[in-house]
Amino acid sequence: MSDIVLSLENVGRVFEQGSQPLEILKNVNLQIKAGEVVALLGQSGAGKSTLLQIAGLLEPPSSGKVIVNSVDCTGSSDRKRTEMRRDEIGFVYQFHHLLPEFSALENVMMPNLISGISRKQAQEKATILLDMMGLSHRVTHRPAKLSGGEQQRVAIARALANDPSLLLADEPTGNLDEQTSDLVFENFVSSLKSRNVAALVATHNTELAARMDRIVQVRDHQLIQ
Repeated sequence: MSDIVLSLENVGRVFEQGSQPLEILKNVNLQIKAGEVVALLGQSGAGKSTLLQIAGLLEPPSSGKVIVNSVDCTGSSDRKRTEMRRDEIGFVYQFHHLLPEFSALENVMMPNLISGISRKQAQEKATILLDMMGLSHRVTHRPAKLSGGEQQRVAIARALANDPSLLLADEPTGNLDEQTSDLVFENFVSSLKSRNVAALVATHNTELAARMDRIVQVRDHQLIQ
């Protein structure tokens, strides 16, 4: 079985803006292997978020192919793409998007409960993930009682709850101070490596990008490697 988790082949994205087409991405090619953490750089508006959405099957490309674990998802039905996102892909955003009425443990349990896993199993998995993030002492706390860095670590644990093979992150430390950002980043990368998860991480932080396995950059609608 191929160790290539994500493959983008000649991906393009064009939006219709009035009567004029607006080209965002052109002939993007990218492969990411299991356990590889790739930094995605680019100026604001360059198309990083669009690329992540296409890779995460949230938005279809205008041209080209999106292949996840050897499955060509380009022409898949909405149901199939939803299943692939549920089973294969995790997402982490700049803002944690935790459910405020639930504890850290319950937030991390949620993806497993939605997938039909028993509450006992979901709780066991969530406890292990939060411990891995250094949050075993905060499992009963709701988001409002957690610091920004703690909230983001809960969000990372939640993204790993369904054992994804691919994780996509959009500025996962962009809302944190430098010291907290560094701590969250270390937790983030170590958890990906220990689980052999492929990751594409959009960031403006060139220092953090340099600590990933390699860097790709969106420039002039194309991906520079």
